[in-house]
Amino acid sequence: MSASIIQVSAVGPVSNVVNTGDLIPLTPGNRSCKYADDTIDTCLVIPASIIDSRTEELDSIRTWASTNNLKLNLKNSVEIVFVVSTRLRHVQLPNPLDGVPLVSSIKILGVTISSHLSVSEHVSSVIGRCAQTIHALRILRSQGLCREAVHRVYSSIIIGKLLYAISSWWGFVSAADRQRLQALLQRGIRSGIMFPRNT
Repeated sequence: MSASIIQVSAVGPVSNVVNTGDLIPLTPGNRSCKYADDTIDTCLVIPASIIDSRTEELDSIRTWASTNNLKLNLKNSVEIVFVVSTRLRHVQLPNPLDGVPLVSSIKILGVTISSHLSVSEHVSSVIGRCAQTIHALRILRSQGLCREAVHRVYSSIIIGKLLYAISSWWGFVSAADRQRLQALLQRGIRSGIMFPRNT
């Protein structure tokens, strides 16, 4: 949805909450989650009514946007169907909505989650970004940056990247991804840019 919400002030998000207060789902059981000037509309999967519900909800959002002098930006809109693979072996995915591609993973507020409720792609992305920062810190340390300063930068950047929205994705992390994250932290300790907890 395209809207002119002022992002740098505290008034922008609050104004958006007030303005979108009347944007509610049509179908009982569907939920609409709103963040700043983006709307993530989630339809619960109900096999008998999913196709009709999806189309009606999208039309409702278009109508609401038009009524409020806004425009639904279909270029930034995607649809994802979440499937619990342990319960369903084969799921018939619905046909894509007109102008809205069906995707297998989605990035919501910086966290990538797949249609099978896996965050492996997000973990890989975080580890990749952290590895680049670790490399930069090694170069800075070799150029004479003191150990305490390197540790502070590591703690603020690497730990910050690892902890960003962790409460929303940690429960979906597989044992293999936990080992990869632990290996990243161990690499920081071995290279001397992170102090172990007991020092």
